[in-house]
Amino acid sequence: MAFEQRIVAEAGDVDELGHVNNAVWVRWIQDIATAHWRHAAPAAYVDSCLWVVVRHEVDYLRALGPGGRVTARTWVADPPRGARFDRIVEFTGEDGALHVRACTTWAMLDKASSRPMRVPPDLAAALLDEPRPVLRS
Repeated sequence: MAFEQRIVAEAGDVDELGHVNNAVWVRWIQDIATAHWRHAAPAAYVDSCLWVVVRHEVDYLRALGPGGRVTARTWVADPPRGARFDRIVEFTGEDGALHVRACTTWAMLDKASSRPMRVPPDLAAALLDEPRPVLRS
């Protein structure tokens, strides 16, 4: 199931072209991934593990101007492979049009050693089987 947040483009998010800068979209991808992690994961994992991005694949489909609103939606569609899993993120405007779509690959690290660690089955289940979307603004 998906995790959702509402986002409003602030003046500082907008570049000289008059729309949200690509780097801001990537920051928003990280922000919703982090929020989903903190919402879905058991506290023991949040305290003992870190995530690092291994890869971002981003499709910029439609511009968003200052004051524009989108709903960011993320989910983990497939079980992890060792320490890694892919996260899907989509940003949809109030009119239902898709602005940005991304697939990001994350790797789990042990916080104490900074070494990759296999995603435990119970954590994978928590990320894959989120009971319902949570909408926050």
